Amino acid sequence: MNTNESIRPFTVTIDQADLDDLLQRLARTRLPEPAPGDDWDYGTPNHYLREMVDHWQNGFDWRAQEARMNEFPHYLTEIDGQTVHFIHVPSAVEGATPLLLTHTYPGSFVDFLDMIGPLTDPAAYGGSPADAFSVVVPSIPGFGFSTPLVDRGWTMARVARTFDTLMRRLGYDSYGTHGSDAGAMVARELGLMNPEGFLGLHVLQLFSFPSGDPSEFEKFTPADYAALEHLQWFQSVGGYNAINSTRPQTVAVGISDSPVGQLAWNELFNSFGNGTSLLTADQILTEVSLYWFTNTSAAAGRYHYEESHANAEPALNHARTGVAVFADDFKTIRPLADRDNTNITHWSNFDKGGHYASLERPEELTADLRTFFRNH
Repeated sequence: MNTNESIRPFTVTIDQADLDDLLQRLARTRLPEPAPGDDWDYGTPNHYLREMVDHWQNGFDWRAQEARMNEFPHYLTEIDGQTVHFIHVPSAVEGATPLLLTHTYPGSFVDFLDMIGPLTDPAAYGGSPADAFSVVVPSIPGFGFSTPLVDRGWTMARVARTFDTLMRRLGYDSYGTHGSDAGAMVARELGLMNPEGFLGLHVLQLFSFPSGDPSEFEKFTPADYAALEHLQWFQSVGGYNAINSTRPQTVAVGISDSPVGQLAWNELFNSFGNGTSLLTADQILTEVSLYWFTNTSAAAGRYHYEESHANAEPALNHARTGVAVFADDFKTIRPLADRDNTNITHWSNFDKGGHYASLERPEELTADLRTFFRNH
């Protein structure tokens, strides 16, 4: 096993040949026969793909996005035999709270670029220096530049252990964490670990579901039943979960060979076309382009498989926990969340924003993180 614990600088630089290849592939796009009505009922529609491909070819500026990424210091290190990429921005404020931010699927470290400045230097954005964080934003192994994924068994629990090692390697003996989607799962695994000095987890979702016990519904409010209906809708459109849980390598062949296939597969960025997504075309194409250039669709999708085959026993999270529920996201159901997490000390609801709140509503999410960690 590689025992190298060095930390080395890294710069995001995509070869021009890879950009040229992308544009050539986009120019040769062959869309499927459209479904009747060409709407979102059957999946990603042609009219959306045509519009996005045109922008990808003629309006989207990868080099500008790349420069924006490189405004922050990037690094690589090896942990558990795996290359781990991360952004690390220590705050200039003495005593700033160390904060680990873990991204979504589909998503990447790009999820948090809009939040790093306000988190690390709140005074420059109208906030109080007392709310400053020193921020670490890693790429989950197998995503982005934490590649290649070297072996099997990369569950979210293993990622949590890896990220705890990363925070210790950076010199932090105490820290908190935040995440959405995959990042929320990693955050909860850290809560289960509850390592020494852990300040708590703040998430956009706690994935707690009915167990089949009828008594669980006794505490349900009308809002909880509405959240259950939203969950049923999500399951009706989220077929990628089942495919990634069973045949991730098969579907990755097409996604890895077609940039438009990658765009279509990542329809969660558009909230499956239900009209609620607040993401811009550039935000979506930056994320999709990163998957394309790093050829990470297979490794990223494999997490669903690893989780579904892990045979992990359900466990209670006793760590201090905060939840921010955004209007158009998966809605955590409080009675079920309380069943699985015994120390929920913060709960907030927002009337705008969805699954990618860090991209859609970064100011609100930043403020909620400050509130949760202010009294750690």
